[in-house]
Amino acid sequence: MAPGPGGGWRALFLWRGSPAGIDFESWSPPVPLRRWAGTDCWYAQVRMPARLRVTYRFLADGTPAADAFNPVGAGPDRSIAATPDAPDQPHWPALGPDEALPLPRTRLRWAGGRLGGRRTVRVHPVGGGGPVVLLLDGDDWLYLHPAAQAFDAAFEAGELPPVTLVFLPAKDREAEFGCEPALWEAVRDELLPLVAESGVPADPDRLVVAGQSLGGLSALYAALEFPELVDRIAVQSPSFWWTPGAGDLADPLGGPAGGVIAQRLRRGPDLSGLRCAFDVGEHESRMLPHCEPVEALTERAGAAVRVSRSAADHDRAGWRHALLRDVAWALG
Repeated sequence: MAPGPGGGWRALFLWRGSPAGIDFESWSPPVPLRRWAGTDCWYAQVRMPARLRVTYRFLADGTPAADAFNPVGAGPDRSIAATPDAPDQPHWPALGPDEALPLPRTRLRWAGGRLGGRRTVRVHPVGGGGPVVLLLDGDDWLYLHPAAQAFDAAFEAGELPPVTLVFLPAKDREAEFGCEPALWEAVRDELLPLVAESGVPADPDRLVVAGQSLGGLSALYAALEFPELVDRIAVQSPSFWWTPGAGDLADPLGGPAGGVIAQRLRRGPDLSGLRCAFDVGEHESRMLPHCEPVEALTERAGAAVRVSRSAADHDRAGWRHALLRDVAWALG
């Protein structure tokens, strides 16, 4: 990666094999690769802005693949690129696409109940266990990004107290993470009792909810509607554009700033018992107008608020450092 003309960076991506293109998780539309002089080598020079960390994959004949020339992976078929000026993400190990992530030993079988169906919830004590950290979209943090290892490393570095991670997988994100009570009734009445009975040291009465995108929306909704359950949240790139049915529109982000959450906050709730950390990617130009009013309204309602911006677009790779840092702050 080299400095680009007029600022930013110029990145060279290489691929060997059949024709392919680069598919970015966010920030850029797909980029086709050009063939090098009749060989099986393909390349693209991509202009990247300053301060960016992005997930990408190659698509060859519709099949996704990680970058064989990049040692930093995100699951078996994705890689992570970062510009030289992007801040480091301490505690997150660089794992290649062929390295399987070790899974927490404790598995909870959560079946039936308000949400229906079955799901496997993994539980991991960090530093011997402590307050429960509920990770929404838990499978992402199990199979794509090594959250258990990162939290362990942060604890060993003295940057995080002992906690117990609970990896909650989503079955239907839009249904479960919309502003509906069923998920949080199920967490309160079904999941947390399972955690308490699991034999893993945990304190469900001290709960931090960490969520991204729609999960971030759901976390703040829970703090508003279930304050006796949720009073500490860490949210990254929360989908505060959400209103009922917005996901079916041609432009879901084209509605009122802050969506239904801002409307709810304008009714003047007392959030003096809430600690809330907000983080949004600095390249998320269309998310910022929805997040900024919610951040301000939450603080006006009395919550202890932390606001930050990450060197990313709407991308899991950019949420990783904020997740560790803001969970630690929420436990403050």
